[in-house]
Amino acid sequence: MAAGGSALARDDDGRVVFVDGALPDELVEAEVFDEHTDYARAVVVQVIEPAEGRVAPPCPYVGAGCGGCGWQHVAPQVQVELKRDIVLDALRRIGRLTSADVSAGQPLPSTGYRTTVRMGVRDGRAAFHGHRSHDLVPIDECLVAHPLLHDLIGSGRYEGATDVTLRCGSATGERLVLASPHAHGVEVPDDVVVIGANEVKRGRTARIHEVVRGRRFLISATSFFQARTDGAEALVDAVRQEFVDDDEAGTFVDAYCGVGLFAGLLGAGRKIVAVERHGPAVRDARDNLGRDAQVVRAEITAWDPVPARVVVADPARPGLGGKAAARLAATGATRLVLVSCDPASLARDVGILTGLGFVHRRSTLVDLFPHTPHVEVVTRFDRVA
Repeated sequence: MAAGGSALARDDDGRVVFVDGALPDELVEAEVFDEHTDYARAVVVQVIEPAEGRVAPPCPYVGAGCGGCGWQHVAPQVQVELKRDIVLDALRRIGRLTSADVSAGQPLPSTGYRTTVRMGVRDGRAAFHGHRSHDLVPIDECLVAHPLLHDLIGSGRYEGATDVTLRCGSATGERLVLASPHAHGVEVPDDVVVIGANEVKRGRTARIHEVVRGRRFLISATSFFQARTDGAEALVDAVRQEFVDDDEAGTFVDAYCGVGLFAGLLGAGRKIVAVERHGPAVRDARDNLGRDAQVVRAEITAWDPVPARVVVADPARPGLGGKAAARLAATGATRLVLVSCDPASLARDVGILTGLGFVHRRSTLVDLFPHTPHVEVVTRFDRVA
């Protein structure tokens, strides 16, 4: 299985073919829809000899073309095994690790989990994009959406919007709709906070609250927050596990801190410096952390490093890259815990951090998004030079 969720095959000439909807070790009939000199893409037309891990998709909208969940044909326990294999392959092939300790974290429910859902709008209704398509598929219900979002998906009206972000606080019951480009035609229940992207640009703020491990967090409409609350807790627990033998005092840097999740739950007893570039998230972090932390608005690549004992970094999909990694290494931290949402960028960062004097100790897979090929990994690095 390749990163991104397609199975890898080869044609008669040895060219790689990425096959959507297939699993390793099964025989399928597939139709090629995209050809290049060194690779092609295809999609399964018929399964001739299924793999043991294949199941019937539990959601009826898969058959209607919905592309929201790309792995509903894979049994949940097999999904985790495949994701671990993808991470191991990336660490070996891109990160040049001859051996790597990669384990699966605690299992999470595979349905009703998403507290943030981003959707397109078709004829005033919320819709998901089709698989590898710009076509929109309206749905009445979503297998993976949190129950608090069900009526916003099935009954909400979003006339005049091209896309919407639906959010809820699973612990607080609060709900929010962010509509783009504006919210003039939005019709949802009265308890829902509604804001348009045009209003956000003018400086208006709309927030909900969520509670993670007993701590209450403010989250603005455009601020990043993990798309499931139990997943946020699982990530915090996985990062915390890398602190068990690190009880020395010293500054804790929370890089790409968002609204302050890791700083708020892992920084007790330490001086905390939290760094974030997104304005609304910076305001959220300052409110959430108060006097517990110094919150700095900056790009990590332009941030002035401060001496630190440990760094936690949760960058976007492209990963750290050389410039940001160098800034974090310049803190002098003896431990760096990296939260990655792409196996290839994780593997590239392994190579970069190795060159900066760190060694990969172990990685823990946290399966935040069952029924999708999305991979989230918590990795510990220790400085050895």
